[in-house]
Amino acid sequence: MRRRDHNVFTNAFVLLVCGLITGVVVAAAVFPYAAMSGLAAKAGEQTFASLPSELKAFRSPQVSRLYASDNKTLIAQFHDEFRSDVPLRSISKPMQDAMVAAEDRQFFEHNGVDLKGVARALVNNNQGGPKQGASTITMQWVRMSLAYSASNPQDVVEATQDTPKRKITEMKYALEVEKQLTKEQILERYLNIVPFGKRTYGVYAAARVYFNKLPKDLTIGEAAMLAGIVRAPSGYDPTTPDGYGEIKQRRDAYVIPGMVEMGAITQAQANAAIKEPIPRKARTISNGCVSVGTNNWGFFCDFFYRWWISRQEFGPAPYERERRLKSGGYRITSTLDVKGQNQARSRIGQLISQENKNALLLAAVQPGSGKVRMLATNRKYKLDDADDPQNRISSDPRKARKGIRGTYPNTTNPLLTGGGDITGYQAGSVMKIFTIIAALENDFPLAYPIKTEKRYKSKYIINRSNPSACEGTHFWCPSNSGGGGEGIYNMWTGLGASINTYFVPLEERVGADKVVEAAKRFGIQFRAEKDAEFAAPGSSHQWGAFTLGVSATTPLDMANAYATLAADGMYCQPTPIEQIVTNDKVKLDVGRPECNRATTENVARAAVDAARCPVGDSARLGSCGGRSTAGNTRWTVGHPVFGKTGTTDKDRTASLIAGTTELVVAGYLVNPDYQAHRDRLRHEQVNPAVIRTLADYMEGKPKVQFKRPESRKIAYGEQRSIPDVECDSLRSARNRIARAGFFVSIGKEVESECPAGTAAGTNPSGRTVKGGPVIIEVSKGKKPDPTEPGTPIIILPPGPR
Repeated sequence: MRRRDHNVFTNAFVLLVCGLITGVVVAAAVFPYAAMSGLAAKAGEQTFASLPSELKAFRSPQVSRLYASDNKTLIAQFHDEFRSDVPLRSISKPMQDAMVAAEDRQFFEHNGVDLKGVARALVNNNQGGPKQGASTITMQWVRMSLAYSASNPQDVVEATQDTPKRKITEMKYALEVEKQLTKEQILERYLNIVPFGKRTYGVYAAARVYFNKLPKDLTIGEAAMLAGIVRAPSGYDPTTPDGYGEIKQRRDAYVIPGMVEMGAITQAQANAAIKEPIPRKARTISNGCVSVGTNNWGFFCDFFYRWWISRQEFGPAPYERERRLKSGGYRITSTLDVKGQNQARSRIGQLISQENKNALLLAAVQPGSGKVRMLATNRKYKLDDADDPQNRISSDPRKARKGIRGTYPNTTNPLLTGGGDITGYQAGSVMKIFTIIAALENDFPLAYPIKTEKRYKSKYIINRSNPSACEGTHFWCPSNSGGGGEGIYNMWTGLGASINTYFVPLEERVGADKVVEAAKRFGIQFRAEKDAEFAAPGSSHQWGAFTLGVSATTPLDMANAYATLAADGMYCQPTPIEQIVTNDKVKLDVGRPECNRATTENVARAAVDAARCPVGDSARLGSCGGRSTAGNTRWTVGHPVFGKTGTTDKDRTASLIAGTTELVVAGYLVNPDYQAHRDRLRHEQVNPAVIRTLADYMEGKPKVQFKRPESRKIAYGEQRSIPDVECDSLRSARNRIARAGFFVSIGKEVESECPAGTAAGTNPSGRTVKGGPVIIEVSKGKKPDPTEPGTPIIILPPGPR
C-alpha cells in the first residue's frame, strides 16, 4: 500500500505552513492589504491548532435492494442517493488513475494538502483571476464526510459553503486523515462517495447508469469520462447537447493527457481511448415500488414497504424508518415466489381484464410461517398520470357525478392487504369457519346436529324496517341462499352445503362474542369503523350476522386465518421477509415468523376436517353428505384440500379460500370503488383463479394428508341416551329430555299407538350428542284398521273407476 512518510519534521513543517496559510487566508478574506502581516500569521497558527482533527464516524447513504425468495430476482430498490460501495479491488485500474488525473495529480505525493496548489490558488483568487479551489482528493473526501456526518442542517451548510473557514477545516482534517489511512483507502472512499450526476453517487452507480457495467470493467475512455464529470456534474452531463461537447473536451484534452503525464497509460492507449464513444443516454434509475422489475410485483412490494414502515426496530417514527430503508444498504430477501406470482397473475388475466371495474384479488400464505407468497390482481401498480389520465370514471355514482376517476386500471392502493382507505370487503360464508372454531372450543362436536328451517327466527335484535327482520318484529330472521336448507345438519354437512340456518343458531348457542373473539385470534382486524364498534367487548354478543360474513376483511387476512388452521392452530403474522442482511453482512433478527397459538391442535384439525367438505374432499372423521360448493377443487389440485366459498347479500362479492398443508390461497371478486353496486358477482371467475393457482403451485410436490385430532370426542362429543318418552304428555316429554341435556323442539304429527296429542317418540332416538337437538314427534293417534269389527265398509258400485 502506498502511504507517504509522516516523520515528525515533515509534519511539523506542514503544520507550520498550514498555520501560516490559515492566517493569510483569514486575513485576505477580511483585510486584503494585511494578508501577509505577522499578526495574521500568528493568529492563523493559533486558529489552525484549535481546530478539531478527528472526523465523526459516518456511513454514506447506500441503496437497499429487495429480492424475491430465490435471493436472485431483484424486485425493487430504495434509495435517497443511488450508491453502493465497492472495494478498490473491484474498481478498474483505469478508473483509479483517471480520477487522480482529473482531480489531484499530486495525490500520491502530498500529505493531504497540496501546499503549492493552495498558495497558487490564494494568489490567483486574490488577484481576481479565474477562481481556483486547490482541494485535494483527501480534502474533497473530508468535505463530503463532514456533510454526511452532520447532525443538523446548519452543520451541512458549514461543511459545504465556500468560505475560508471551511477550507481551513478541510486542511486540518485532511492532514490527520493521511496519518490514519493509506492512499488506497482514501481513494476507495472517495470513489464511493463522490457524485457523478444523474442522481448517481459513487463509481458503482455511475458505471451502471452511464455504461450498464460493473466498475471493474470500465475502460480507459469510460473511466476518463466519469472522472471528468466530477468537477461539475450538471455542466458535464453527456446526455445534454451542451454537456456532451463539454465532457468530450474535458476527457480528451485534460483527463486522458493527464493519465499519460502520470505514466498510467501510453500515448497509444490514449489515442485509442479518445476514439471511444461517449453515451448520449443514461439508464433510468428505478426507485421504490412504482418501478418494480415486473409490474405485477408492485402490490407485494407495497405490502413490504408498509410492513417496514410499521416496524419500530427501524426507528421510533415512520420518517426514521423510511430513511433507514432508503440509506441503509440492506439486502432484503422477501417471501415472494416469483413463479407462483406470475402464474397467479396469468390465471387472473385469463378470466378478467385489467380494464374491468371489478377486481379479482388473490393472496397466498404459507401455513406455519405467515410467509406471503403471492399478491396478484387485475390492476397495474401505477399512479395514474394526472396530465394524461388512463383510469375510467369511478363506478361510484356520487364520485362519477363529480368527474372523479376510479382505480382501474392504475392504482397503488393496497387492495389485497388493507391500509389507508382500504378497510376490506365483505366476503360472506368464508367467515363461518370462526363459528365452527368457537363451537369446537366450547365442546360442541363436529357431529353436533341442528334441525334447520328455510328461515330461522333468531334472538338477535335488528331494526324492524330491515328486510331481514321477521315480519312485525325486531328479530333477525336469516334464510338460506337460494332458499331451502331444511333438515338435520351437522358441522360437516352444514359447512359443505353452506346452510345459514345451521350457523346462526349454532352461533347463538356458542355466543356471538366468542365467535368474534376467535376471529380476532386468527388475525381479523376489523379496520372499518362500524365493524370495530360491533366487535368491541359488550357489543359483539349481539352481532349475529357476523357468522355470515358481513364484516370487512382482505384476501390476505383470510388466507392467513385459514393458514392458521393448516398449521395446527399456530397463528403467524403475515410477513414479506425471509432475511435481512446489513451492508456489513450482518443478518438481522427482524421479519422472522412471529407466531402464537390461536387455538388447540385438536380444534384446528377438526375445523380443517369440516372444511374439506365445501371443496370436494372427504372428511376423515365424518361424512360430508355429498354436498359441496366448490366440489372440483380436490380433483383439480390433486392434493388433500380444505376451504370454503363465500357470497354476500345480492352477490355483491364472491370469494373462495382453498388450501393444502403447504399453501392457502384466498380469492375475492369485488368492486373496490363501489361496494354497494348492483352487479351480481359470480364464482365462475374467482373459483378457477384460486383453484388453478393452487394447483400450479402444488404441481410436482408430495401429497401430504391433514392430521387427525388426537381424540374422537371432538368429532362426536359425549354421547348420551335419549329418554324413552313414548306416550308421555308433551310437557313431561319436553322436561325429561331437557333435563337429560338436550335441545328440545316439537316436531310434526305422526301416526302411532299413543293417544293423540302425546309424544309418539323422538328423532333421533336411542343416543345422540350431549346438547344436541332432539325433536319430539307428536302422535295423532292410531290409523283405523278397516278389517276391525265395527268399522263401516263402503261398497262401491261396479263400473269404471
